[in-house]
Amino acid sequence: MEKIVGVDSMEAEQWSEIIQPTAGLFDLKLAEVWRYRDLLFLFVKRDFVATYKQTILGPIWFFIQPLLTTLTFMVVFGSIAKISTDGIPMMVFYMSGITLWNYFAECLNKTATVFRDNASIFGKVYFPRLVMPLSIVVSNLVRFGIQLLLFLAIWVYYLIMGDQLHPNWYLLLVPYLILLMAIIGLGAGMLISSLTTKYRDLVFLLGFGVQLLMYASPVIYAMNTIPQKYAWFIRANPLSSIIETFRYAFTGSGQFSWNYLGYSSIAAFVLLALGTLVFNKVEKSFMDTV
Repeated sequence: MEKIVGVDSMEAEQWSEIIQPTAGLFDLKLAEVWRYRDLLFLFVKRDFVATYKQTILGPIWFFIQPLLTTLTFMVVFGSIAKISTDGIPMMVFYMSGITLWNYFAECLNKTATVFRDNASIFGKVYFPRLVMPLSIVVSNLVRFGIQLLLFLAIWVYYLIMGDQLHPNWYLLLVPYLILLMAIIGLGAGMLISSLTTKYRDLVFLLGFGVQLLMYASPVIYAMNTIPQKYAWFIRANPLSSIIETFRYAFTGSGQFSWNYLGYSSIAAFVLLALGTLVFNKVEKSFMDTV
């Protein structure tokens, strides 16, 4: 005798997650990312622990790296090349540029290889792919916060010891400047990461390109010292006005322009939109090419 099971006797299946094959190109899926916030912070903790797990000095490297870089710049560019720091103490001048630049460079370098570095995870379990680059930005924000404390300690020392520094109300823009650096690093990183799934040569060019970009930004020189015929090229770099504004806010020396800061803001959000578009398009099929 056959047993006939009716439709009414079947239990309806309840799914906790529905994965759909289509999504808008500009859809950041922020609601879904928020649901996976615990995973995001888990990745942040993983990055922090994995970087310094078997090192002797551990997180102290957060302080050593910018200090050694600053001292090198002081010797090479300050003492030997005699590049002007626009009346700002060399330690404060170079540290201000290095602190902000390191945050951008770390966000860009690590986000740019996110598909390649995490292909094994992406191929085994589903989660919003945007969680991974966002975790890199947040993880580097922790490092930036520690290095910023070092810069503030040095800045306060020179502020007490002399009258060469003139902080101003533009200090209120500092959180926004950090946000712009994060957006540019995230947008450019997602764009490059998407392209490297097909064009691996970009990985080899990345480190060299970031180094060149630093010299095209006012990290080791003041905008006032740039000849007018080359100044337009430096200002075309959206990072330039961000770094210059950051330095101007703490020291009162240098140049500040709302127009150039507005240009950097527009460039940052356009780059984020472009990076998001390409990232969302590539993430659907990147496992076939990575």
